[in-house]
Amino acid sequence: MNLALTVLEIVTPVFALAGIGFLWVKAGFEYRVEFVTRLSMTLAVPVLIFVALVETEVTAQVLTQISLASVVAYAGVTLACWVAVWLTGLNRRTYLAPMIMANTGNIGLPLALFAFGETGLGLAVVVFAIMAIYSFTFGVWLVADTSNPLTVIKEPMVGATVLGALFLWQGWEPPAVVMNTLGLISQLAIPLMLITLGVAVARLAPGNLTRAVWVSLLKAAICVGIAWVVGRWFELPPVAFGVLVLQLGTPVAVTNYLLAEKYGADSNAVAGLVVVSTLLSVALLPLILAAVL
Repeated sequence: MNLALTVLEIVTPVFALAGIGFLWVKAGFEYRVEFVTRLSMTLAVPVLIFVALVETEVTAQVLTQISLASVVAYAGVTLACWVAVWLTGLNRRTYLAPMIMANTGNIGLPLALFAFGETGLGLAVVVFAIMAIYSFTFGVWLVADTSNPLTVIKEPMVGATVLGALFLWQGWEPPAVVMNTLGLISQLAIPLMLITLGVAVARLAPGNLTRAVWVSLLKAAICVGIAWVVGRWFELPPVAFGVLVLQLGTPVAVTNYLLAEKYGADSNAVAGLVVVSTLLSVALLPLILAAVL
């Protein structure tokens, strides 16, 4: 019961902010998705990634262990999801990236903190960093559907992730005045993403939700199953194992919607995945935690 309440406490703000966007559109107010998406993707989210990496503390040994396990797990998830998309006839540009890239940030990080304490939070940030690099390199390539490497290299979130990882590795920290400024900017990211998600939900076609349910369940089964196998294979200690399974088992990340909107994939379908998978996570995440605790 406590775990279910913890998940509800984390997920409720997500729906509250998305609800603002939903009601905003239904009330007939203007909302320029292109402008907000550009502001989020080029400023707020990159700064959020950098700040999260700079402020975490992880030892070199733990960093190496959880990093290798995360890389192998994401490789396995990618292969399995690619096969699943091919077998089910889903559109690759629309569905493959959301099935791989989970909400390891605004759901995974706080849940790891509540479940495993500060140690779990530090490990969860490492998984989040690897997912961010993967999402905004390979993930961008999947959605943009282009062979031009500049599309990936020029993505601001790639530079922010690499720079943040460098600061983490070297133990550097910007001056307090810089971190205070970046901290304020980073606080824009999640509200902007979620309100924009609510706008998309207000425009969803009912048919998208039916498909979103079984795709979300398929994603959860693939990601949790592979994370479990990889964690056992690497013989991760209990907290690291729990964090790996939990992070890969989180719902579809909101940033997948922003990428779909930016690069012309079916953003309404992706928004449906985000909403449905997050709703399902209220029941699924407590089950995952109960299994790994």
